[in-house]
Amino acid sequence: MLRYLTAGESHGKCLVAILEGMVAGLKLDKEEINHQLARRQAGVGRGARMKIEKDKVCILSGLRNKKTIGSPIALEIENKDFSINRLTSITKPRPGHADLAGGLKFLTKDLRDCLERSSARETAARVAVGSICRIFLKRFGINITSRLLMLGGVHSKKTITQKIKEAKKKGDTLGGAFEVVAKGLPAGLGSFSQYDRRLDARLALAIMSIQAVKAVEIGEGIKIAEKLGSEVHDEVFYSKKDGFYRRTNNAGGLEGGVTNGEPVIIKGYMKPISTLSAPLASVDIKTKKPCKASIERHDTSAVEACSVVAEAAVCFELARGFLEKFGGDSILEATQNYKQYLKASSKY
Repeated sequence: MLRYLTAGESHGKCLVAILEGMVAGLKLDKEEINHQLARRQAGVGRGARMKIEKDKVCILSGLRNKKTIGSPIALEIENKDFSINRLTSITKPRPGHADLAGGLKFLTKDLRDCLERSSARETAARVAVGSICRIFLKRFGINITSRLLMLGGVHSKKTITQKIKEAKKKGDTLGGAFEVVAKGLPAGLGSFSQYDRRLDARLALAIMSIQAVKAVEIGEGIKIAEKLGSEVHDEVFYSKKDGFYRRTNNAGGLEGGVTNGEPVIIKGYMKPISTLSAPLASVDIKTKKPCKASIERHDTSAVEACSVVAEAAVCFELARGFLEKFGGDSILEATQNYKQYLKASSKY
């Protein structure tokens, strides 16, 4: 079973991740992982932290001569801004952030203990894990991309840039929407047998777990809720050349929690960043008196960066679904199993 864990704080010494269950014999190029880490740090609206950190991965275990050996893969990303023990205490929670909810959960009087782990800095570790899964999926012709759909209610790049400048000037922040598309997937990944094996549910969980994401959509899920079934269901066709296919993809490549051979399309909706330079009203948890929320270094918007994190999240879930379907402890065994399935399905 493919699984992973991450650890580390925003201003701690480093971020770490352990990926377990990846097949043996997969060649990993560290620069492919670093490329994805650099993509995460780019995009419109990013803040000063991106000028400090130059994320590079260090692979601590699970490789021999640049190939996986079947054991857990340990990853480390250094934090250049390692200052957690010197930073001031926080008692003025930011509306929209995990500050107050975390403080109440752990009964801590210093909200920095909560924000350090709840910070989106953690997603660098997820991108590193997802990058390994991306390399695995590429071996089978599966490619995952993303694009920015909307930022702050506008869609054109020129208007978006201007919108960010205006928000930054006001000390405000912006949210938006992105789309992730996975192409080259075979039909049959996932399952309708149990709720926790439905691939669309797993993908929704993966995207929703990304910091600041507040809604997820598969295919045209929101629009089709208002239409007739005859208007939205993707009709099935067949040809000797292409086998079964659809002329539309309103379902977003998933039916009954199972891939149907069409591209998987998933959209995420990100709220505006919680830290504002012109802070909102709050209450000091020590004095219980009204105050302005604390101000931390922050982005004006991070929707493009969030889409890169979402790609990584999708890569992991698709790799997990792939290995559940085809199994194998080595890349050779997984490849053989996959080819046998394609051969059998072509005769269906």
